[in-house]
Amino acid sequence: MSIEKIRDPRDIKHRFGDMEADYIYTLGVAGERFFREIKENAKIFGTKCNKCNIIYVPPRMYCERCFEELKEWIEVGSKGTVYTFTIAYVDENGNRLEKPEIWAFIKIHGTEGGFIHKLGEIEPKDVCIGMEVEAVFKEKEQRTGSITDIKYFKPAK
Repeated sequence: MSIEKIRDPRDIKHRFGDMEADYIYTLGVAGERFFREIKENAKIFGTKCNKCNIIYVPPRMYCERCFEELKEWIEVGSKGTVYTFTIAYVDENGNRLEKPEIWAFIKIHGTEGGFIHKLGEIEPKDVCIGMEVEAVFKEKEQRTGSITDIKYFKPAK
């Protein structure tokens, strides 16, 4: 077995054998708390940079502008704005969907970010950029600690 450093990616060689590789990826400190709040309390939280006055959603541990450590957690509410959207007619395997799904980037109010999620309780023809929406959470006993604990975003009242 060689222990020399590979300096050129073209020199990487596959090693044959019967070795099983298990990988464990964690959500990290910020992700773990973000999903725990969604799971346990049906609340969306972000982290705030007191130096730049920016709230990040999803939360981060360091400010992307000034690299300050972010220690303040803030509940940001469950409302946002449709920043952009698309209508999917096929699933991830290329199979035609029975009913089209609407996916949007939701910018969470008062924050520097948001995330992509499904829209519900609305027809594709009625969706528009700039539309106000709010999160609809699964029932507490159905939540698992993932982004799918938010069933979808619906038009805000």
